[in-house]
Amino acid sequence: QVQLVESGGDLVQAGGSLRLSCVTSGSIFSFNTMAWYRRAPGQQRVLIAAITRENTTNYAESAKGRFIICRDNAKNTIYLQMSSLKPEDTAVYYCAAATSRWYWGQGTQVTVSP
Repeated sequence: QVQLVESGGDLVQAGGSLRLSCVTSGSIFSFNTMAWYRRAPGQQRVLIAAITRENTTNYAESAKGRFIICRDNAKNTIYLQMSSLKPEDTAVYYCAAATSRWYWGQGTQVTVSP
């Protein structure tokens, strides 16, 4: 019933920037936590950034100083603003939201060329 739709993935050169968006089917206030995960080729899905209803944020060490997670409550949307992208950032990025369980989007591909 819950739907999360990601967008914004693209092919970008190293050093470039992208903004990923995740639109929810309902109010983002329904979720205790929303997050961005990524899955690089041949690797497991890992947490990149998370934001709580209280606006507390957490970042993976690899994302600190480069990525920012934020939200637009009126648009029921969260964003991942990414800058200084590196080839190691190449992955499928997934939006996730938690109430009593975790919900997942289908993912959006980010490819960073050298």
